[in-house]
Amino acid sequence: MIGMDASAENSNKVLGLSDRAYEHLKEKLVRGAYPPGHKFTVRTVAEELDLGTTPARDAVNRLVAERALVFAGPKTVVIPTLTLAELNEVTQMRLALEGLAAELGASRADLNDIKQLETFQADIDAALDEKRYADALWSNKEFHFHIYNRSRMPLLVATIETLWLRIGSAFHDLYPDFAVSRYGVQNHGAAIEGLRHKDPKEVRAAIETDIRDGYRRLRRALNERRLRG
Repeated sequence: MIGMDASAENSNKVLGLSDRAYEHLKEKLVRGAYPPGHKFTVRTVAEELDLGTTPARDAVNRLVAERALVFAGPKTVVIPTLTLAELNEVTQMRLALEGLAAELGASRADLNDIKQLETFQADIDAALDEKRYADALWSNKEFHFHIYNRSRMPLLVATIETLWLRIGSAFHDLYPDFAVSRYGVQNHGAAIEGLRHKDPKEVRAAIETDIRDGYRRLRRALNERRLRG
């Protein structure tokens, strides 16, 4: 019985480490920490997370099953580049689901939420000024999901997160164009104004515009990549 208990304890420990590795890697993918085409091996993931290869392998396999990663060899996985058809599909789903979450979230937002969003936007602005695009993407996720989480619909928010898992790496293609045009800054500002006006539909429109502006840039980037061969 002692041996069985020890085995169960070790199994639970590995499971916990696997979950931790999965959540860490998933969050980085959602936030666009890696560009399309970025390659991983189980060993590099294990080294990055300071974990053993078993939990790292479990995390990678789960993300492959979710199609966030694809195998590029027996021991190597890569972040796939979205096809135009996939980008179109994801964008249509984002417009429907994120628009809904934004409208519902805005209906429950208060002054503290506005202040928090202003803080996130200040972080984005500073990152763009200093060309720290990875940091801008990190704070961008905080901005959007702060509004969505106010909807109090966890299944809706979880579904949106799965879409970001698929498209997150593509957000790299927004820059440097979006740092110059500041489309995202303008749209976020419009969302904050909508909250000040206590107009959920205005917030929804701002978020949908943000998604559409991003889509146009990502579509252009895909076409440019295809022309380069």
